[in-house]
Amino acid sequence: MGKKLIVLIFLIIAAVIAYNYIYQDHRNIENETAEFVMTSDEVTQLFSENSSASEQLLLNKTIEVSGLISDINSTEITIENTVFCQFTNQIKTTALKGSKIKIKGRFIGYDDLLEQVKIDQSILITNK
Repeated sequence: MGKKLIVLIFLIIAAVIAYNYIYQDHRNIENETAEFVMTSDEVTQLFSENSSASEQLLLNKTIEVSGLISDINSTEITIENTVFCQFTNQIKTTALKGSKIKIKGRFIGYDDLLEQVKIDQSILITNK
């Protein structure tokens, strides 16, 4: 009887831990402070030196990137063809290609084929 009780308690604790791990609160990037602040040129330099180490350094971190817009549509902005930023909602800006912009978001990876840094949950900090 004692062993069954211990096993049952262990299973309940494991289930609670698993539930809390799977159903974590969603991050609010807008309220987070960026752990890394860089220009698109600095991002390019960082990944050209060692892409796998750079990816591990930045993975799932909040970063802030600035540069010139090379492509823009309703939910995505590409900065100088090297940083791809995906927004959760439609972008509310009058910025055009070639405009200077600063974006904060969560780093999710590096695309070796396109040589682009991928950021999601992006928010627009400034555009000038």
